[in-house]
Amino acid sequence: MEPILTVDNLTKKFGPLTAVKNLSFTIEKGNVYGILGPNGSGKSTTLGIVLNVVNRTEGSFRWFDGNTTTHQALKKVGAIIERPNFYPYMSAVQNLKLVCRIKEVSQDRIEEKLRLVGLWERRDSNFKTFSLGMKQRLAIASALLNDPEILILDEPTNGLDPQGIHQIRELIKEIASKGTTILLASHLLDEVEKVCTHVVILRKGENLYDGTVDGMLASHGYFELRAADPERLKKFLEAHNSFSGIDSENGLLTAYLAEPMDASTLNQLCFENGIVLSQLVKKKESLEQQFLSITNNQDAR
Repeated sequence: MEPILTVDNLTKKFGPLTAVKNLSFTIEKGNVYGILGPNGSGKSTTLGIVLNVVNRTEGSFRWFDGNTTTHQALKKVGAIIERPNFYPYMSAVQNLKLVCRIKEVSQDRIEEKLRLVGLWERRDSNFKTFSLGMKQRLAIASALLNDPEILILDEPTNGLDPQGIHQIRELIKEIASKGTTILLASHLLDEVEKVCTHVVILRKGENLYDGTVDGMLASHGYFELRAADPERLKKFLEAHNSFSGIDSENGLLTAYLAEPMDASTLNQLCFENGIVLSQLVKKKESLEQQFLSITNNQDAR
């Protein structure tokens, strides 16, 4: 895949505080990447560095093939890293015309971008009359005026109501479907799981996981089980090498798989050992469960 952004051992220190520590990852064309982590994990600092608004302490990054300067490369980047800020008494169209002059791009794309973000009908309304969600969508339209190869968003749904959150997420999916690479920073697991193909998990500036969302969720899953004799079932599962752990609560056993196994195979194994199951459900671990597992493993080091 064609690289859009490559980060190598990036470190940023603010005095005694290390905000980003030896961070490495690669953004490839055509995907939606999420930088996931709690507040203070280094997400915004990382975006600031690659957008040339924060100076790095150590390490390096390069845009595209690395043969263009950062200044030239950023002409192919669209970014929103702060709260949308337009002239309040100017209309949506007037504000975007001003952005076009600043970016030195044609005004011909304004209608297309306003239609994309669902604001064409409000094109003549003053910015101050917009809801927070509409302001965010106008900011996205502004960031897309130069038809960037990558769109960078920092906490794009922060502060929005449920409807606004849904609109922004659907818009991100639509923009990605048109071939634009997207990199978004978020502290919301749900956001990353719903819109991203890839995820970089940060904690205290360090990379805990870098890969596909599906790969992160590609644990072998777990079974939820009930039987007339739960203790006998538990002992059987604990003695079986296919399971990495068993939890028990109010007669419901949760058996975590260490290797692939389908429900019919387990049902047959139990039956052959004289155990009749009254409940057998196979489930996939959620992103939240995987995230907690990764961060807990890091804590245990």
